[in-house]
Amino acid sequence: QMQARKISSPLAMYSKVALVGAMVGCASAFSPAALPSLARGSVARGPQMQAKSASVPFLNKPAKLDGSLVGDVGFDPLGISTLGDMKFLREAEIKHGRVAMLATTGAIVQDLYKFPGVSKVIGDAKMIGAHDKFISEAHAGNQQAFAMHQIIFWVGFLELVTMPALFETLNGGSRAPGDFMFDPLGMGKKDIKSMSLKEIKNGR
Repeated sequence: QMQARKISSPLAMYSKVALVGAMVGCASAFSPAALPSLARGSVARGPQMQAKSASVPFLNKPAKLDGSLVGDVGFDPLGISTLGDMKFLREAEIKHGRVAMLATTGAIVQDLYKFPGVSKVIGDAKMIGAHDKFISEAHAGNQQAFAMHQIIFWVGFLELVTMPALFETLNGGSRAPGDFMFDPLGMGKKDIKSMSLKEIKNGR
């Protein structure tokens, strides 16, 4: 009986040690060491808020309109800036703005001054009426009414001769969009950035 007790005593001790070890192993799974680290470099961050447009606060700021272009106020509700190269788009904007300013000036001047010979071709017609009168007279064979065709020809010619300048800009050259080195009045010598901003605003 004494021998049985001596044998059972070590077995009981080993059983207790194994039981305690198992409990420690299970408890270690729930210890703080098993939780993800919250060190400064691994802090979870929530979703970043996208910047809003300065001109239209309820719309997101267009990605390409970073303020580097003169006159950029983040206004692009139709997403035009996503359609191509910003240099090409700025070139187009400046060109269309210049044409619009010339057209506006012409619309005002025709009310203030009558060019010699015009009334013989289109009479007192103005604006859209003058356009239609030129076309109808040209179809009727009046050679003096071919002024509209001349305008189309010279506009197309200017587009062709300015293509190399545009390619230089798009291929990473130093030429700024819309710069054709044409400044007979020296307006750009005053403050080129300020004058560029005025041109953009008036063109728009």
